[in-house]
Amino acid sequence: MPDPQIRIRTATYADEPALSLLDHVTWSSLHAVTPRPGPEEPFFRETAGPGDHLVAELDGRLVGYVRLGFPTPLASNAHVRQIRGLAVDGAARGKGAGRALLRAAVVRARALGARRITLRVLGHNTVARALYASEGFTVEGVQPEEFLLDGGFVDDVLMGQRLV
Repeated sequence: MPDPQIRIRTATYADEPALSLLDHVTWSSLHAVTPRPGPEEPFFRETAGPGDHLVAELDGRLVGYVRLGFPTPLASNAHVRQIRGLAVDGAARGKGAGRALLRAAVVRARALGARRITLRVLGHNTVARALYASEGFTVEGVQPEEFLLDGGFVDDVLMGQRLV
């Protein structure tokens, strides 16, 4: 269960420096297919502003985030929300911040009228896959050897759950 001290809230522009740094220090080929972002790179983008992010705070410090967006820009797919990023600071892992963020993302997706929520996770990220499964996400597809990371091929696992 998440630590009762963990507070989840919507991100603000004032969070951008902390989120940029968090993205930089938590980057790993265990969960990322893009190059490591620089600690000073902008975190928010045109398609994912503060309102698309929930952040976790523990002891008054930002320790994680989840990015919620659309899987495609198609109107016919607008009833689905996708988790497009989830990161938790190493010092806060094991305290339930990731679980709290995941649960908050599901609640937010429901509140936005979504019928489904989906995500993509690398096949070798067994810790994340176990978390998602424990929160009701099921494997809906696997793209075998979709990425070449650190000299090895890695599956892209598609997971989701119905919200209605």
